[in-house]
Amino acid sequence: MLSIPRGQCVVLCGASGCGKTTYSRVVNGLAPQFFHGAFAGSQHTCGLDPATTPIDQLTPLVGSVFQNPKTQYFNANVTDELAFPAENMGLPADEIDRRVNAVAERFGVTGLLGRSIFHLSGGQKQRIAMAAACMLDPRLVVLDEPTSNLDQAAIADMRVLIEAMKARGLTIVIAEHRLAWLNGVADRYVVFDGGRIARQYEADEFLALSPGCIAAMGLRALDLEPYRRRIAELETRSGAQRGLSPNSGGRTTPGSSRFGDATSSGMRNPEPLLSTRNLVIGYRGRDGFTRHIPDLEFHAGDIIGLMGHNGCGKTTLVRTLTGLAKPISGSVALNGRTAKPRDLTRTGFLVMQDVNYQLFSDSVRDELTIGLDETDPAVSAQANLVLEDLDLSRFADRHPMSLSGGQKQRVAIGSALMCGKDLIILDEPTSGLDRYHMEQVGELLRGLAAQGKTILVVTHDEELAAGWCTRIVNLERTFAA
Repeated sequence: MLSIPRGQCVVLCGASGCGKTTYSRVVNGLAPQFFHGAFAGSQHTCGLDPATTPIDQLTPLVGSVFQNPKTQYFNANVTDELAFPAENMGLPADEIDRRVNAVAERFGVTGLLGRSIFHLSGGQKQRIAMAAACMLDPRLVVLDEPTSNLDQAAIADMRVLIEAMKARGLTIVIAEHRLAWLNGVADRYVVFDGGRIARQYEADEFLALSPGCIAAMGLRALDLEPYRRRIAELETRSGAQRGLSPNSGGRTTPGSSRFGDATSSGMRNPEPLLSTRNLVIGYRGRDGFTRHIPDLEFHAGDIIGLMGHNGCGKTTLVRTLTGLAKPISGSVALNGRTAKPRDLTRTGFLVMQDVNYQLFSDSVRDELTIGLDETDPAVSAQANLVLEDLDLSRFADRHPMSLSGGQKQRVAIGSALMCGKDLIILDEPTSGLDRYHMEQVGELLRGLAAQGKTILVVTHDEELAAGWCTRIVNLERTFAA
């Protein structure tokens, strides 16, 4: 039994698939009215039964922010998006204008009014989604993984927003894997397991739990300072390596989940698989931008973490390195020779941040073997091994689009494992993943590096970066320098 008093901030946590998102959908009325399935027991939200109350009666009372804010936008323009909830409820035009201006000021997005949503950073998109969710002055706000794609600065902004919402008397329910940013904000933690509430903790009781106890429940770290210190070491190491021959003392070895250095399988190939020279990336247009990239080298066996704030050019860089975008100037070399975009595309595999763009098949197994000979016993055996390694065997015959966000992410990673290419780039591979699956991804990266693959990971996940990357390139600090 769970009871949430008015004005509390309650965190729903637990391993992926434990029921957090499903319960959040029950709270806001999306289940069982839109997401159908077996439903037993009772739930009351703001005194109403979501199972029988028409959704239009719940809409003014409950605001919702989904894990991927793109899935809840109805307009391409920020102003129109903020106005949409009020328009949908038939409010007068002058009242809509008043609310848009008031909410924009409260959430600090006045400068974004009139802009295209498609040209906003991840943090800005999330802020717009939260502002739109509060347009009708709800009593309760439900957030599902609100920080999954945000950088450290944007997460700090999210914390400020949550504190301001609490100060206004809003009740807040957050389903979240990243827990450290909620220290001092959350009033209570509810741990789910197997679709049921396993434990409930007051905030001070939960924060007093040992790291081992937190890990045993499959939860992410409550203190990120040790990880940040490790990342700083890896950044320093990467900076010292720039321009050095791999045999001149700059070689690194695969990282350890305990921040040690594992044994390398041998010296790194002195010739980098991929390198950049005087590279300038970006795109043109009203909201275009350009970035000068320091000369970089990526060697076989490297696991390079590419970090920096939202909008600093990480995704544009990896699109350039895989031939999906042309550089504005400068060059990318492959095995020491200037490469054309098609050469880079043949060499690299990119797992996108939004994996919905690259899932094409009718089953998970078919997705892993797309473009391969499924009748080849070796291909089938490899697919079975990848399914097992990624904890996807029980979903082999499921349609990929029917899976959760974290499960889809693992399917896309599985495709990367099956492709056999030398360069594998992953854009936020642990977005929406719990501790177990985050560590699982880290071990898979280490295994690929041991096979001589070059791994580039775009990530805001400090736990992944500290535990498994051999080098860190922080574009934000590089530009500042």
